[in-house]
Amino acid sequence: MLGSDGGQAPTRFELLSMVKKHSNLLGKTIVDEQDSTDVEMDQGFWHDILNLYFICGSGLRGQQDDDLVFFVRKMNLDGYGFNDDVEGNTPYFVRRWAPKLDIIVSEKLMEVDWRRSFYLNLIAHTSFSVTVAICSHQVLLKHRVGDDTPLTPIYKVVKTVYASPSRVNFHLDAKKEVETIPAYPDICFAVDDFDSTFGAVVLSDTDHCYCVLLNAHEGAAFPIETLAHDSSSSNSSSETHSESGTKNNTKVTIFSGFVSYQMVREAYDVGRHRFGSLLSFAHSSGKIDRLYMKGPGGRGEVEVAVSGVEDQSYQTSGPPSPVVSKKGFGIGTIVRKAASVASVAAKQAYAAAAASRNSDEEMLPLKCCLMSISLPWEHIAYDLLFKVYYALLS
Repeated sequence: MLGSDGGQAPTRFELLSMVKKHSNLLGKTIVDEQDSTDVEMDQGFWHDILNLYFICGSGLRGQQDDDLVFFVRKMNLDGYGFNDDVEGNTPYFVRRWAPKLDIIVSEKLMEVDWRRSFYLNLIAHTSFSVTVAICSHQVLLKHRVGDDTPLTPIYKVVKTVYASPSRVNFHLDAKKEVETIPAYPDICFAVDDFDSTFGAVVLSDTDHCYCVLLNAHEGAAFPIETLAHDSSSSNSSSETHSESGTKNNTKVTIFSGFVSYQMVREAYDVGRHRFGSLLSFAHSSGKIDRLYMKGPGGRGEVEVAVSGVEDQSYQTSGPPSPVVSKKGFGIGTIVRKAASVASVAAKQAYAAAAASRNSDEEMLPLKCCLMSISLPWEHIAYDLLFKVYYALLS
């Protein structure tokens, strides 16, 4: 058993190094036993890794960790679960942290898939942020082919999001009701206040494109021991973590994708359930439609609430946000300022369209509010293990 020889417990970096060594199966849909190590198939190994990484010792549990521990059930021929109760039919169950792992899972000890449970906790206890930006399509294309043109967003919003094995289904009607259902093996990053957070994100020019990035930057996948050791063995002046918890600027992109205004507009106008292989639409009962964007290579899915912006009625109202940043600016203030800028841009777009009748259709500004990002857990786990690992050592 790992850490049972009476010696010093492995650090999180050392534990992640072990996990990385025995993660040959990540992302593979067809498993070849020759690809896996004996350890990778050993449930006892993963039980001990999860126990050391997330349960034992306050020193190993980072400040970003909350008190929830996730457990994935083993699959049988009938799916997940061993009984007919409601919780037993879900792919996972959640427990509050306690000093003893076997006490936490209690009678469900034999139901747990320890390998998947470790990866799920690694994801759930890592901090993520999403960046939604409006960029020039032409500049973005030049930047992607190696042009030296700087890629500066026209407007962007950065929002903290949380990884969850549950999916939130938003009802885009006046009631704004939500329904939470299991998403695993997908991981969902939902934005509950999507309408107020991204209300100023408006595609108001045919050159605009809608960009979404998901970044990981702190938490379980970023062991502070790595950076503390790195700083003690190097004369570099770059920012690192220390044992006192000083933050660094390391972040890793887990998802990135963009779509042009024209593609969004065509899908919005057609209003069908499928639009090529990239976009699909589902109409709601109101004036807002759902846009589903597939990530590069079909990896992941982004759900966006899209609505046309009428020139006369595009205004943002409502009380200021109670959340205040460290610099003293309320988020509500920032959103109202951005909304004002977007409103001016929308009016300018209308004016340009009215001045030029060569276009076959009127320019329609489109408000795009990100509701959620969904990704398979294996893709996220792979990036957290390998991309983060090398980013921390670089």
